[in-house]
Amino acid sequence: MAFQKIVGGAFLLGGSTLTTVLGLSQIIDYRAKKVRLSYVEASEVLNRKYPENELPPRQTQLFTLQTTKEFDVLIVGGGATGCGCALDAVTRGLKTALIEREDFSSGTSSKSTKLIHGGVRYLQKAFINLDYEQYKMVKEALRERANMLQIAPHIAKELPIMLPLYKWWQLPYFWAGIKMYDLMAGSLCLKHSYFLTKARAVELFPMLKKEKLIGALVYYDGQHDDARMNLAIALTAARYGAAIANYVEAVKLLKSTDPETNKQYICGAECKDVQTGELFEVKAKCVINATGPFTDTLRQMDNIGVKKICEPSAGVHVVLPGYYSPEAMGLLDPTTSDGRVIFFLPWEGMVIAGTTDRPTELTAKPIPHEEEINFILNEIRNYLSPDVEVRRGDVLAAWSGIRPLVSDPNSKDTQSISRNHVVTVTDSGLVTIAGGKWTTYRVMAEDAIDTAIKTCNLTAKHPCKTIGLLLDGTHDWSPTLHIRLVQYYGLSTEVARHLAHAYGGRAFEVAKLAKVTGRKCPLVGKRLVADFPYIEAEVIYAMKEYACTAIDILARRTRLSYLNVQAAEDALPRIVEIMAAELNWSEKRIKDELKAAQEFLYYEMGYKVRSDQLGNTEINLSPLDVDRYKKRFQMFDDDNKGFITIVDVQRVLESIGYQVDEKTLHEMLTEVDINKNGQVELIEFLQLMSAIQKGSVSGSRLAILMKAAEENLCRQNPIPVSRSGGGL
Repeated sequence: MAFQKIVGGAFLLGGSTLTTVLGLSQIIDYRAKKVRLSYVEASEVLNRKYPENELPPRQTQLFTLQTTKEFDVLIVGGGATGCGCALDAVTRGLKTALIEREDFSSGTSSKSTKLIHGGVRYLQKAFINLDYEQYKMVKEALRERANMLQIAPHIAKELPIMLPLYKWWQLPYFWAGIKMYDLMAGSLCLKHSYFLTKARAVELFPMLKKEKLIGALVYYDGQHDDARMNLAIALTAARYGAAIANYVEAVKLLKSTDPETNKQYICGAECKDVQTGELFEVKAKCVINATGPFTDTLRQMDNIGVKKICEPSAGVHVVLPGYYSPEAMGLLDPTTSDGRVIFFLPWEGMVIAGTTDRPTELTAKPIPHEEEINFILNEIRNYLSPDVEVRRGDVLAAWSGIRPLVSDPNSKDTQSISRNHVVTVTDSGLVTIAGGKWTTYRVMAEDAIDTAIKTCNLTAKHPCKTIGLLLDGTHDWSPTLHIRLVQYYGLSTEVARHLAHAYGGRAFEVAKLAKVTGRKCPLVGKRLVADFPYIEAEVIYAMKEYACTAIDILARRTRLSYLNVQAAEDALPRIVEIMAAELNWSEKRIKDELKAAQEFLYYEMGYKVRSDQLGNTEINLSPLDVDRYKKRFQMFDDDNKGFITIVDVQRVLESIGYQVDEKTLHEMLTEVDINKNGQVELIEFLQLMSAIQKGSVSGSRLAILMKAAEENLCRQNPIPVSRSGGGL
């Protein structure tokens, strides 16, 4: 095996000359488009339909969709590609509409690895398999990576990623591949890769396993908040005049018959407002299918007999506490036990790890499974120091995203899966854009709109303008914007940094909505939960950004549910309370929102697999531990019922001067109440303590509270000398 790798490495080194030539061709291609890359020109040459600080409300957007006689293009799908199509089309001067069945970025686009990258693993396959298509995809993605970092610098940033080396043959092999990656980027290379000695690697990444470590390579890619990036694309399109609406579903494609050829062609869609159930028609000269994993659903709406081109693949990610990784250094595991690649990256103060890659059934609500979570954790253990105990209980959130892998129906080999994107047109004129990756959303949109213009004889006023076109929030952003927020509004530095990162120049609009805290520091900015920088003002502002549900805010306007599912649950009631006051929700709507959000957190964000850890734990405690924990339990169960309730816990806490509100106590007991009978039995408590010892559960509030109460009671009631076995 090692010999094969060395041969492969030699091949890669020999191919570096070819890469240099190809890299130069990319630079030439890039220079030819340089005029399009000037973000100043791109932004100034186009006139926005709406003023800089004005965004049309959702009701206005719905009215436009319902009353416009005919659009040039109607895009179905509000993910990265669909919103990219809307922005491309509207900035070419086309009358543009976009509808999304759920929320913008509610599907695959918010469930990525959060990287903006060319694809190191694809480059490896390109040269070893002599696959020119893979090479072109990497080359294209590297160019788009540079563009994304330029057009949304508040959302996207550079990230160094370490590749640890544990065998000598890996050094020339991976060094050659990483250097090729730099060369292919040409003048768009973020920063040059470099080698680290063992000592230096451990210094920069102290959690790294030291045994047999030879050194490490570091290369650079981009990272972003995928949901906020998707939303920025959508809002930019709206400000330029696109009629966009979330929670609008295409239930039927409209068709007309050409009187001369007697051929049917698509002329729009019958739509349903998911919030109200109202049906209406949207007419358009061209309909673009940008529905990601649901590509074939819309294609079969056009023609029930059409052959499927999409094969859904599920990828699971987990989130761990921030102490698992340095704040500014990621890690790449290029050779997992089953040949996959695992990224281990700092993100939003936490650490994200993933992804898996397996065929899956198509569903709008994918669920992370325990075996996939454990696979990721086991791979992480191979690279982290034995001093760092990778515990299942440290998984704060987990999610599954469905990636749409596609086969090209126009290819001779229709069975082969393409990692690149595919644009197809049906006989009735439905344009489909599918496949690809987050980083290449812009060029995918460009190809789709080019095809739409050609197929449907549309007249564009401008060529494609999206290279270098600044996204919403970028115009007034600067790296020091957070300082102005602190000085002008009295926000905490952490909150100010977060607002500048999430909203860019729009952060001032959010800050103006922030309420006084009633404290000396910070003066304004009430947080939704204590440990995260999200503030209540963001809930109000989110509704201006077309947020319609509590899930929209938990998952995509903020990223709380992706960072810590329990913190998201804690913030949920206040979010619903604010939205209900602003939108005049009925009591029924409030209950429905709470239930829907709780189910979302429980199933889609990994709360279920987290809570299942407790129920599936066998009691594996030593007799000494069992006796110790029984005594702790009996301090609360003083009448020997065999279970404890909120009343029991309150009684003990009052005796030692602790104050915890009843709602919080109820939540604490519910986390441990496996059989959901409103009480915690001794067997459940022993399961909890066994799970904590095993590492499958961590951070149990009830366990921490009971231990603290026990220690406090022991200090209040010291053991007398006569019972201690000591004394004179």
